[in-house]
Amino acid sequence: MTGARALEGQVFFITGGAAGIGLETALQAQALGAKVAICDLDRDAVDRAVHAVGPDAAGFVVDVAEFDQVRAAFDGAIERFGRVDVVVANAGIGPPIETVLTVDPEAWDRVLAVNLFGVFNTVRAGMEQVVANHGQFILVSSSYAFMNGVLNSSYATAKAGVEALGRSLRAELEPRGASATVAYFGWIKTALVRDAFEDPVVDRFRKEAVPTFLTRQIPVSRAGRALIEAAIKRPPRVIVPFEWKALFFLRGLIGPLVDRRFEADPQVAEIVREAEARTGRNG
Repeated sequence: MTGARALEGQVFFITGGAAGIGLETALQAQALGAKVAICDLDRDAVDRAVHAVGPDAAGFVVDVAEFDQVRAAFDGAIERFGRVDVVVANAGIGPPIETVLTVDPEAWDRVLAVNLFGVFNTVRAGMEQVVANHGQFILVSSSYAFMNGVLNSSYATAKAGVEALGRSLRAELEPRGASATVAYFGWIKTALVRDAFEDPVVDRFRKEAVPTFLTRQIPVSRAGRALIEAAIKRPPRVIVPFEWKALFFLRGLIGPLVDRRFEADPQVAEIVREAEARTGRNG
């Protein structure tokens, strides 16, 4: 990152911007000279976030699963700031901690509607501005894009889709002078992660089935900084924390090994049965 005003004149449009990674990115972008459109579901949360960021922020209540709402928020941001340069598609919800056998299809669909189709809606609605201003999309994916999503199938499916969208988007935008970055995060200290870790099935899974270093939580400030660096340097990807980088680049080798481990591990099988038993459903 270079310069105290490295983002002077830039306008950020951030979904899921009222808390967590989105709010942290908004605060850091504003500190470097950017103006910020903050989008989220809850009006009170949006208002608090705008107040925290300051007069260079505007807030919009948006359900990213609804394209018309996203389009209206872009129109509002353009009316307020005159342009949009960097779009951070960050909005996401946590998955039901269940197997495909027992999960409520509507709950599964809602995760896809927000975490994948919401990202597409954000990209599609912002395309004209990003192309016109030679700007950038930053799509927030996850380490689940390339790791086994046992008990989190909806989330893993959505994040793998976000990765695929971001990779194709970058290739399509580069000839137009615009760009796209995919962000892969592990466990960030957000409310979403806190709620997940409080689930007894998740807690048991991460303690008994996953190496400890892979569930290390990092501050939300580090995730925000990674997105700001991506906005300045425009890399094809950012991966945080660093231990996930090796798994990303060796995914073709490690992925099948992890799959086989989960298939054969009796502890994983027991945890899966525990998750299914507590739903009161058997498919």
